[in-house]
Amino acid sequence: MRVAVFCGSSHGNDPVYEQRARAMGRALAEGGHTLVYGGGKVGLMGVVADTVLEHGGEVIGVIPRMLKEREVAHEGVTALFVVEDMHERKGRMNSLAKAFIAMPGGPGTLEEIFEAW
Repeated sequence: MRVAVFCGSSHGNDPVYEQRARAMGRALAEGGHTLVYGGGKVGLMGVVADTVLEHGGEVIGVIPRMLKEREVAHEGVTALFVVEDMHERKGRMNSLAKAFIAMPGGPGTLEEIFEAW
């Protein structure tokens, strides 16, 4: 199943966030699920993606062009969709995923999970 994970583009202020992001990535990969996420290589989102890949899973990233141009795109994912803006990013992620998970993040993470809901 394709599972969207919404989380922060930073590591947060508690090491447990990164530990849980690694645990999430491992669980997704070992469960045979494909990660759908924001396409970045930074913060918790990068940790989840890297961990899925390290455990043999597939990762689909969706990133707005402006963020890709700032060199925060994860070029090592299975597939990377570049979209025009955040609105299109959320729509594409919602159409690709069948399940949604929110992990620690900021206002953007809340907005994403509420929109998916």
